[in-house]
Amino acid sequence: MKVTAILPDDMIEDVKAFTGGKNITDSLKKALNDWLYLKRIEKLNAKLSDCPVTFDEGYSAEKVRNLNNRHDRS
Repeated sequence: MKVTAILPDDMIEDVKAFTGGKNITDSLKKALNDWLYLKRIEKLNAKLSDCPVTFDEGYSAEKVRNLNNRHDRS
């Protein structure tokens, strides 16, 4: 999608410097992807704080490891 945006030169220079993009378009893509990634993490964290992950009684990481590491040696 083509977009026309009026942005301050110093903002664009900072974005280019921080992202290491090849050009303005590449720099803006990287910056927006990073911003979206952070927003998605924030949304997930909010969801998890409302309804945290819980484990069933008797759960143990060792039991899961043993299930994952078993091999049929027949």
